[in-house]
Amino acid sequence: MDLPKRKRIRLEGYDYSQNGAYFITICTQNRECLLGDIIVGQGLCSCRLSKSGNDVKQEIENIDTHFSGIHIDKYVIMPNHVHMILVLRRQSVLCVGRQEQSPCPTVGDIICAVKSLSTKTANKNDGVIGRKIWQYRFYDHIIRNEQEYQKIWEYIDTNPLKWSEDCFYVQG
Repeated sequence: MDLPKRKRIRLEGYDYSQNGAYFITICTQNRECLLGDIIVGQGLCSCRLSKSGNDVKQEIENIDTHFSGIHIDKYVIMPNHVHMILVLRRQSVLCVGRQEQSPCPTVGDIICAVKSLSTKTANKNDGVIGRKIWQYRFYDHIIRNEQEYQKIWEYIDTNPLKWSEDCFYVQG
């Protein structure tokens, strides 16, 4: 059964395990601001991470220990979402991963791992059982050229400055 077009969130027929750069956004469950707070001061703006936000940061920065040929070029953790540029740069057509993994994990597999690992770590560190941190789905955009890549890089870099204008903004 085909889903109506408005419900499809991935590019139909695209191989999300192939090399390339992907702009990813993952949101917290019900867009709850549990990853941190935006702090403005002395011309600078950043997100002061909560314990859960630091757990998410750790999993993002360790993604290359879980998957070969995959890394995060740029990311920002906001109070209720994360933006990242995920790069798949595998050396050969035959993907090689750890034995318990799919040999050619897709972008979805990688994001699922980040969400799962960060949820387990955050819940353990916060002494919480069964809390859902992330929404079920995530947003993706296939980065097609250098100009797009640079525009997305700048967007990620300046996202904290534009928090009150962000589509995910929730007034605290």
